[in-house]
Amino acid sequence: MYLSPINPKLLLTYFLICYVVAILAYRIKIKIRACRGGGGSQRFGPVQQRWASSLPMNTVVLFVPQQEAWVVERMGRYHRILEPGLNFLIPVLDRVRYVQSLKEIVIDVPEQSAVSLDNVTLQIDGVLYLRILDPFKASYGVEDPEYAVTQLAQTTMRSELGKLTLDKVFRERESLNSNIVHSINQASDEWGIRCLRYEIKDISVPPRVKESMQMQVEAERKKRATVLESEGTRESAINVAEGRKQAQILASEGEKAEQINKAAGEAQAVLAIAEAKAKAIHLLSEALTEQNGNAAASLSVAEQYVSAFSNLAKQTNTVLLPSNTGDITGMVTQAMTIYSQLAKTTPAGSSAAAAEEKKAELPDGLASPEEQRTQ
Repeated sequence: MYLSPINPKLLLTYFLICYVVAILAYRIKIKIRACRGGGGSQRFGPVQQRWASSLPMNTVVLFVPQQEAWVVERMGRYHRILEPGLNFLIPVLDRVRYVQSLKEIVIDVPEQSAVSLDNVTLQIDGVLYLRILDPFKASYGVEDPEYAVTQLAQTTMRSELGKLTLDKVFRERESLNSNIVHSINQASDEWGIRCLRYEIKDISVPPRVKESMQMQVEAERKKRATVLESEGTRESAINVAEGRKQAQILASEGEKAEQINKAAGEAQAVLAIAEAKAKAIHLLSEALTEQNGNAAASLSVAEQYVSAFSNLAKQTNTVLLPSNTGDITGMVTQAMTIYSQLAKTTPAGSSAAAAEEKKAELPDGLASPEEQRTQ
């Protein structure tokens, strides 16, 4: 079979006709969707409607922006994903079906009600951050990926709040956010979507519960103030008692040192007196061994005897007196007699030993006083 060569003019005319038809079809499709969206309830979420109205038209030569993925269908079947930059499509046959953004997407999760573990109804909302990792799964795995993730976040948030009490909801907000992210990622892997993080914006409680919480906070603050005040009083009493204890210890130590010093002084005084008496007795004993020592001793005893009776009149004590107190001569005679008796009771050995000591101290050839009296 013989084929005639293709006329370039006819080919160019064919492409122009296809291009005009594609533009007209695209505009008609946009108007139809706008009429459906404005006249009744939308079947899909607002994000999908926005995407449907912003799908690029097949102009043969297409420029794909950075961080976007355009899913192309050829005759109603998935063909390929256009990369950022310059791309070529066949008119009529090829069509851009989905446009997926590869940037991080922020979705505002609407406010919803949830019941905590202790049966408290809460109003809670949040913000979801996600990113599309696989444009093919995001296009063909779910009808509206953002709407699906939003609904999944709401249901997950309700289920996670049901596991916690009201107090733990406020204390463990970070763990609650991480649990919601983990639950969303388990279900969104099949959609080619990765949930990066979830943040709870606001938690609203009923007015009565808020009042009771405020009362609880005030009671807790009063309790802390009472505890701090009691601890301050306790520490103050401990400090005062410790100060008194230290003062008593220092006073007792000072008294102890004073008594020790006083006793040491008294002991030294007693020793000094004893030493003085010992020296006096020693000197007296030496004096008695000398010539006329007995006569001097008798005179001293008589004087002390008379002095003792003279001091009796100065005191109010009751004493026993001899009958001849007015006879001074008799008193002296009695004193001399007492001394003579004491001298006689002195051991002879001690007198002989004293005499021998005195004799040894005399120069050779000189007789002692006793020997001179004997001669």
